Amino acid sequence: MDRSPRKSESQDEGKSGFRRQLGLFDSTMLVVGTMIGSGIFVVSASMSRELASPGWLMVAWILTGAITIIGALCYAELAAMMPHAGGQYVYLREAFSPLWGYLYGWTVFLVIQTGSIAAVSVVFAKYLGVLVPQLGIDPLAGAVVIYQNTFAEPLIVSLPLPWLQEPLTIFKRSEFVITAGNLVGVAVTMFLAWVNCVGVRAGTRVQNIFAIAKTVGLLLLIVVGLTLAANPDALKANTTEMWGGGTTTKAFSDAKSMFGFADSVILAMVFGGALVGSLFSADAWNNVTFTAGEMKNPRRNLALSLTLGTVIVICLYLLVNLGFMASLPVRGDVVAAQELVAAGDNQGAIFAGGISGAQDDRVGAAVMARAWPSFGPQLIAVFVMISTFGCVNGMTLMGARLYYAMAQDGLFFKSVGKLNSKGVPAVGLILQGLFACLLIFSGTYNELLDYVIFACLLFYSLTVIGLFVLRARQPDAERPYRVIGYPILPAVYVILCLVIMVDLLLVKPEFTWPGLIIVLAGIPVYYVWRLVGGAKYTLK
Repeated sequence: MDRSPRKSESQDEGKSGFRRQLGLFDSTMLVVGTMIGSGIFVVSASMSRELASPGWLMVAWILTGAITIIGALCYAELAAMMPHAGGQYVYLREAFSPLWGYLYGWTVFLVIQTGSIAAVSVVFAKYLGVLVPQLGIDPLAGAVVIYQNTFAEPLIVSLPLPWLQEPLTIFKRSEFVITAGNLVGVAVTMFLAWVNCVGVRAGTRVQNIFAIAKTVGLLLLIVVGLTLAANPDALKANTTEMWGGGTTTKAFSDAKSMFGFADSVILAMVFGGALVGSLFSADAWNNVTFTAGEMKNPRRNLALSLTLGTVIVICLYLLVNLGFMASLPVRGDVVAAQELVAAGDNQGAIFAGGISGAQDDRVGAAVMARAWPSFGPQLIAVFVMISTFGCVNGMTLMGARLYYAMAQDGLFFKSVGKLNSKGVPAVGLILQGLFACLLIFSGTYNELLDYVIFACLLFYSLTVIGLFVLRARQPDAERPYRVIGYPILPAVYVILCLVIMVDLLLVKPEFTWPGLIIVLAGIPVYYVWRLVGGAKYTLK
């Protein structure tokens, strides 16, 4: 029985019309530019509040880096083996069945890609509001309100879980507001969808420029944090008590009251929950696999770009956090910071607030303000706008290639599986952009982003399990690259993902259970497509 990968239309790039125009540099910049969004500038604040420990904060980032790089190495083998448009969708389809590929594509379209595009576009508008308040998101900060409606009764969606005394609130909305910032987010989303409809070279030019610019911005933040903003009192505070403080946090007390385990177990659970922030900041590295049909020498360049891109970004992230901790104490005192603000000592307030108490969690802005009080926050706002613009462009470019592969297999709208005269899936690009705009206006993008990490970990672990399946099923298949440390390294990756997923189901149910429900909701939709979509691909 032949279970080797067969050429469906989505795999035959010669017939499909895709043009191989992406070199190694382009592909690496896609990885770098999509991984670096807004998260690195803010998530260390929430992680610090949960961990309250400089040592464990760095361990969290190091572990995130290790997980990400190991995952990229595992994907590199699959990418070199199956360098076809759709990437991860193809790997899951070939290793398991079309159902698993479809569930991944369904989740990417409904939550992972469109939700991320919506949220990051809104972050762009939020930081534009720092420079031009009228064009921001927050009406209290001066953003122009286009429409506002307060509900008579709040809209609440709850989910009962057996270990919780009260049903878990997974969605709550008491008003519907559209500001000028929402329109800015829509403009960014649709402009970049149009740019990528012009051709893959147009999209990659934008990506290369902005990926280089945001890398320079991060390097500047690192240098400022380690030199101009560095403070011996911060270094002393962060090195004197590197590992303590974990039992004093709200996250610890909440988990302790819920489960009653030993303190060491609760600390481990809280640590796993804190990884949500760093894992989200380092996510989207796998998107480059969607563009395999447009790469030059994909069997070599796809594996290399995955490895190089993730290593570059993780190194930058670790250095950024070292810069944060050289400038500010991890454990801040919000009350003391408020008193200093009232006294007119803004510099003292920034230091007293520390990383955990940075205003609006903008740790990067706090570090820059320590170095240049008059223009530091505005400068970091420009960096974040550059970073988010490039991030949206990369996600826009790559996501449409996955929907193309699904459509070629009869599991999405037929028009999405066609290329325009420029050789790009224009209908998929526009449809993705329009759905992201709907999420921008609905105001649900923040909730959707909360669900992303669990769904991503689920499919990451499944894909690496697929590596074991394909090694056993197709031992003689061409593999230009083989993951180092097999089977130990891939097994460690799967185990780490599964442990974190179980932990998140317990300590952060509001992030995880809705994401799992969204994935499962795709099962009946898949069978509808099988009936009406003329599905073309079936494993023997």
